[in-house]
Amino acid sequence: MENDLQRRLFQFSVDVIKGVRNLPNSKEYQVISYQVLKSATSVGANYEEAQGAVSKADFSNKVGISLKEIRETNYWIRIIIEITANTEHWIDLEKESSELMKIIGSIYSKTSKQR
Repeated sequence: MENDLQRRLFQFSVDVIKGVRNLPNSKEYQVISYQVLKSATSVGANYEEAQGAVSKADFSNKVGISLKEIRETNYWIRIIIEITANTEHWIDLEKESSELMKIIGSIYSKTSKQR
């Protein structure tokens, strides 16, 4: 059964995809768009993989990857906010990515100590 965090991560990925569709198509935005799309969708994908982990160590490893990816996503979102004119959508995404980072970080710190 899907949990609240899985739903939030899925929605976060969808919201990043929708936001990227509205970014300019210049060279630098193409690079940034690619990077933020990769990392944002990877957060949820790795968390989904963690749900089917074969061991506690496997679970912790996948959650750790999710944490790295949400940190990277937050970085790219902050860059977008700094260089883009209409940032309301991205400011909301930055707030959500910060909250998700705290949640995933908490899960990781609890599970990595159990290894």
